[in-house]
Amino acid sequence: MPEPRPPLPLRRPTVLTLHGDERVDDWYWMRDRDDPAVLAHLEAENAYTAAVLGAGAELEERIYAEIRSHVAETDESAPVPDGPWEYYTRTVEGLQYPLHCRRPRGGGAEQVLLDENVEARGKPYFSLGVYDVSPDHRLLAFAVDTTGDERHDLRFRDLTSGRNLDEVVPDVAYGFAWVDDGHSCFYVVVDDALRPWQVRRHVVGTPVGGDAVVYEDRDEHYEVDVERARSGRVVLVSSQSKTTAEVWWAPTDDPTGRLRPVVVREAGQDYRAEHYRDPDGDDWFVLVTNAGGARNFKVVMQPAHASGRDGWREVLAHRDDVRFEAVDAFAGHLVVTERRDGLQRVRVLRAAEGPGRPVDFAERAFTSWVGPNAEYETPTVRLGFTSLVAPSSDVDLDLDSFETRVRKTQPVPGYDPSRYVSDRIWATAPDGTQVPVSIVHRHDVALDGTAPGMIYGYGAYEFSVDPAFRASRLSLIDRGFVFAIAHVRGGGELGRVWYEQGRLANKPNTFGDFIACAQHLLDRRYVATGRLVARGGSAGGMLMGVVANERPDLFGAIIAEVPFVDVLTTMLDASLPLTVTEWEEWGDPRDRVVYEAIKRYSPYDNVAAKPYPAMFVTTGLNDPRVQYWEPVKWVAKLRAATTSGQPILLRTDLGAGHGGPSGRYDAWRQEAQVLAFACRAVGVRD
Repeated sequence: MPEPRPPLPLRRPTVLTLHGDERVDDWYWMRDRDDPAVLAHLEAENAYTAAVLGAGAELEERIYAEIRSHVAETDESAPVPDGPWEYYTRTVEGLQYPLHCRRPRGGGAEQVLLDENVEARGKPYFSLGVYDVSPDHRLLAFAVDTTGDERHDLRFRDLTSGRNLDEVVPDVAYGFAWVDDGHSCFYVVVDDALRPWQVRRHVVGTPVGGDAVVYEDRDEHYEVDVERARSGRVVLVSSQSKTTAEVWWAPTDDPTGRLRPVVVREAGQDYRAEHYRDPDGDDWFVLVTNAGGARNFKVVMQPAHASGRDGWREVLAHRDDVRFEAVDAFAGHLVVTERRDGLQRVRVLRAAEGPGRPVDFAERAFTSWVGPNAEYETPTVRLGFTSLVAPSSDVDLDLDSFETRVRKTQPVPGYDPSRYVSDRIWATAPDGTQVPVSIVHRHDVALDGTAPGMIYGYGAYEFSVDPAFRASRLSLIDRGFVFAIAHVRGGGELGRVWYEQGRLANKPNTFGDFIACAQHLLDRRYVATGRLVARGGSAGGMLMGVVANERPDLFGAIIAEVPFVDVLTTMLDASLPLTVTEWEEWGDPRDRVVYEAIKRYSPYDNVAAKPYPAMFVTTGLNDPRVQYWEPVKWVAKLRAATTSGQPILLRTDLGAGHGGPSGRYDAWRQEAQVLAFACRAVGVRD
């Protein structure tokens, strides 16, 4: 049987000129989604990928079965108390989506509020963007995306009758807040570039066309959000760019939403605000802010009706070794999320008095967080905990005694944590910086330079890739893989400076860090030469593109999911979603110096004749974050340039967006396909 042949899209050269520099893009024409040749090419790519991967179909099926075997397909989340009810979700074997339920507090008959399987019926894609029960527990607001483009339709359901009301609000983003009258709410809409930019007020039961604009931000660098504070006393509207934030507030007993600023916008001042009522009945805002040169942020309190920084009281001072990330307020306590030694932890402060007490867990490399907590007046707080070897747990912390109670641990059938070991090691970057690497493998794997491995990286937006358990990863680890996470600069693992050293002009540090981490695994004989697979998605897909260009020899295969690879062209197109807001992350290439800096690393612009390893690339036709044509063009250019003869595969989800398929079984099947590709690429066949 002849080997399948990859599709060869036509070259239609387009010359792109700026700053006296010419770039020729042979596949620029693929931006036209209305061109029948584009869809035909995507379908041909999918057919080619299926044909190549067909040789590993048995392994793929085994891995899919393994993933399912490690999941309790019928399961129920730990209930979250809220007034007279406790709310939870549950899954049912054979159903793609969860059911959202409640029952009377302390026990009683279940009420299914929303069955996503019913709502998704007949739709190729289904994602819930808003799910919010009114304060009187009588109405449900829910917003649904059925294409993957992250434009949601907002609906309302009467929870007594179970029927949807007539109105449908289109083009809604993720933010939402109820006010106290039980039928008024605030929601966020997107503009033509899919930027959340406007907060509107709706009265349930009235025509949508009459909704008043409560707040809008016309500056395209900013994205808008709205939420109801846990205290239930205020609605918070935030507008944030990559470097600057502003928060406005209104009391929840005022449905007109007349907003007042917490701290007026000031270039470079970033902050988050939470409402807190102290034991004396005084209202405050608790801020996590970088004001006054607090690069790693500090925690301050501001009287609710103060103007700006008037009356600020410092609760937790800035520290060079701790990054304060968020604060959650409860009656008499604050719970602060912080990052220390590269790990996310929580700290509890009594009556908002520092320094408080950290909550630690018995793992060398772990992550913990504040879980779902609906009530402000509560003696306990729900936390979450996981590590590379410990499945996720819901833990209730008594705020006074500091005693903990595990409410639920993620069930993982067939998993014995004692068979696995995790660790934190350090690699040395080209400039001498020590870069942390989290690793996990089976106890019986010989670290003698023979094992296969996978290294994952992201490194952007100050987003941290924390050491967390994933059941699907067992299919690799049980086959002898060493799995590693490279905590490269551009992320937030080691504080704000870690992020700043991997953005804008410092972006090449991200790439050098990842290469150093991969080389460290090889040099220290954790993995075998030629048997290391690199994986990353979105901005991490850009990372994959750069390391493929710079060090293709390091990797037996590269997996790039929804990769942002045509960086220069995208950052020059202000009409695309996210471009203007992203200038503060990557730089604005209308400036010649920035243009030249981005061009030096932009993966698409630096593809050259060299022996690229086997590659698996994914995209989504409706992806609003990384346009589908970036990975499509990149694959075409890679195939035309590579000298290795290794397969370069492209899989396009024709009915989904940035996150891939929405149903869990579909997602597991695609993950099995990726893992089977990784195994076969490094010689693991069973």
